[in-house]
Amino acid sequence: MKHESTDDISLTVAASTFAALGSEQRLSVLRVLVRAGEEGLSIGELGNRTGVTGSTLTHHMKILAQAGLVTQQKHGRSIICAAVAYDEIRALSAFLLKECCADCASPNKDHDHG
Repeated sequence: MKHESTDDISLTVAASTFAALGSEQRLSVLRVLVRAGEEGLSIGELGNRTGVTGSTLTHHMKILAQAGLVTQQKHGRSIICAAVAYDEIRALSAFLLKECCADCASPNKDHDHG
């Protein structure tokens, strides 16, 4: 489920997004795309680097795109490039860390998470 604002995502959106990452192959695909940077990779190159090809890769990319984690764009007639939706990933990370240590008994709540 794709969402509009990356400022504060809901529990429902976060759960849906994490569910999209609940496959080792999808997580592998996303990690390879993160390594590739903002330029992304062609579907063919993505398949070469992950070992996931054909309809299986197309299926995983569709799920990741629906979750708002990757974007796909056609270049020319048949090359599809895929790139990570970094703002969405950051919003998901912020969701996890938003209330970090809020219930800690320690007076020093300044923890390093990055």
